[in-house]
Amino acid sequence: MSRDSTTPPEGYDVGRENMLDFKVPEQFRTINDQDDKNFLLTTVDEVFNWAKLSSIWPVTFGLACCAIEMMATSATRYDIDRFGAGAFRATPRQADLMIVSGTVTGKMATRLKLIYDQMPEPKWVIAMGSCAIGGGPYFKYGYHVVKGVDLIVPVDVYVPGCPPRPEVLIEGLMRLQDKIRGREGKFKAPKWVSDYAKKIPYRK
Repeated sequence: MSRDSTTPPEGYDVGRENMLDFKVPEQFRTINDQDDKNFLLTTVDEVFNWAKLSSIWPVTFGLACCAIEMMATSATRYDIDRFGAGAFRATPRQADLMIVSGTVTGKMATRLKLIYDQMPEPKWVIAMGSCAIGGGPYFKYGYHVVKGVDLIVPVDVYVPGCPPRPEVLIEGLMRLQDKIRGREGKFKAPKWVSDYAKKIPYRK
């Protein structure tokens, strides 16, 4: 008749057995004691805003090269789903965010406005890229390009770049979440931005 030896083999760390002792009843008792003291005070607006910023559904709307970066943002490497904004909708009636990603021509402007009008309230707009913000390289000689999508629809967040990388679009999304939450974004435009904007030739 053989018996298992109670002596651990050479080199065996006895402390490993203590690692498996989770003391579950004591931990549950600690959690129950904490639950007796937990309570939450907030407003209905705070709850609604939290739900809005945690489930932003963009409309599937890409115009030019910026749309490639928008697609990369929704892919696995950057994973925009962790912000609750990965459910791109094929119809504007199920979306509350329009990412204007690319060049807006005069012909496309009427379609863009139509899609924006079909989106239910509340709704937001992100102008992605130099073309959507102010016409980009077509600002001076591109007669067919709209000099800023904010001339057609109200813009909440501007994401600069030509084209902006996915990290910049995610930053713009977080600034939009700050706006929905009711907080001001941490970004403040430096003085040289306004000075440079005054030097850009513009004809009405």
